[in-house]
Amino acid sequence: MDPVCHTLVGGALAQTGLKRRTALGTATLLIAANLPDIDVLAYVDGPTTALWFRRGWTHGVLAWLVLPLVLTGLMVTIDRLWRQRRGGEPVRPGALLALAGIGVATHPLLDLLNTYGIRLLMPFSDRWFYGDTLFIVDPWVWAVLVAGIVVSRRRERAGRAAGAGTPAVAALVLLVTYVGTMAGLSELGERSVREAALDAGLGEPVHVMVAPMPANPLRRWAVAEIEEEYYVSPLPHPFARAALQPVGLSREPEGPAVVATRGPRARQFLSWARFPYFAVRRIDDAPAVVIGDARYTLEPVGSWASVIVPLAPDPEE
Repeated sequence: MDPVCHTLVGGALAQTGLKRRTALGTATLLIAANLPDIDVLAYVDGPTTALWFRRGWTHGVLAWLVLPLVLTGLMVTIDRLWRQRRGGEPVRPGALLALAGIGVATHPLLDLLNTYGIRLLMPFSDRWFYGDTLFIVDPWVWAVLVAGIVVSRRRERAGRAAGAGTPAVAALVLLVTYVGTMAGLSELGERSVREAALDAGLGEPVHVMVAPMPANPLRRWAVAEIEEEYYVSPLPHPFARAALQPVGLSREPEGPAVVATRGPRARQFLSWARFPYFAVRRIDDAPAVVIGDARYTLEPVGSWASVIVPLAPDPEE
């Protein structure tokens, strides 16, 4: 999910009353909810390296244990320096650790809900897990969480501390309900794709992705791998019948593409790609292999979900 969503979840958790467990409670939850995205630093080495590295080490089960400890140590240090200058109530390290653990755990759980996925078992396994439940930026999630936080804070300012956390709790419950509903809609879409493939005599799909679309929670976009071909279909509503169309993209590298896939950038990209395909194109008047991912683009040139590997020029040209 996007950083706004992660931050709002941290803020909503704070407003439930968790922030009162210790000094710096709100700050700890907000930072923890975003902390696994420290792997964004991988972009320093380029977008392909980022695709290969991100949502792995800092999102896996080991990070769920390590990151809260690191954050707790940081917040305790900040507290000591802060109180030297400003005074105030000291933090409770045990409570800080609990809040840091809760906040960090929300991050990979949310990221698991979209089509990008996470490597949940890192560093023990680099297998990707996908929820295919929410679009990476979901305005309905924002709206629910913002409403819960705003109403909760208004109650606080009005002196109604006893029930101030109720709106935030309600927002989180509604969020969980929405996620469950969206997961059910994606399951209906996947069932439609599999039935359509069998009815059309295409065979049983090997892999199916039914991805939520932006803004409209009812719409889906389906990609299916059947035999040696990718098929796609829009799903305008949960009970729509899939109309599978072949995309005509090569699932396996052929000819010069075979050599191109052995390079480091290609290997990095393919470690991330879920529905990879290969095409030989001329880029800037030079031959190149373009590797794309059908879950995000069917035209790889110029897409973030692709990598271009230059080929040696043909000596006969």
